[in-house]
Amino acid sequence: MDTNSYLAFLLIGTLLVLVDGQIIYRNGRRFLQQSAPSASAESLTRLVSVLFHLAVLGVLALISVIDVPVDNAVEAVVWRLGIVLIIIGIAHWIAISALTRIRDREEFDEFAHEREARRIANDQANAGYGTRVPAPGESPAYNGERATAAVNRQRPYPRG
Repeated sequence: MDTNSYLAFLLIGTLLVLVDGQIIYRNGRRFLQQSAPSASAESLTRLVSVLFHLAVLGVLALISVIDVPVDNAVEAVVWRLGIVLIIIGIAHWIAISALTRIRDREEFDEFAHEREARRIANDQANAGYGTRVPAPGESPAYNGERATAAVNRQRPYPRG
């Protein structure tokens, strides 16, 4: 492969990686902010997109030095670009999977915080009225203290 086709391959491959990386960054940031708007959405999306850029540009550099089994320089460029497109597709899928896992974790954390806030509000609303509905796994005779504290408070039976 001559110098011109080598440089053309690197230029086209780099442009493809940069365009797809920007798509991942912009859409990934919007994707994470829809589930739980926070400052971490942008930083996590940036982290995933930078990792995408570095990994795929590294593979692009490695593919550029591999000898391909074709005679024509144009065919060699097309052959290498085909491999790069497959690698970009796989890396894109991995990046989207990572963003999906991050979104799922943030949604679960938000759900857990909301559930805890509802439990605390329920405890405060029913404090002192004795009408509190026990949570799953609690005894109906639950009075707000732990079982060990209730047991430790009791004294042994008087002798005699």
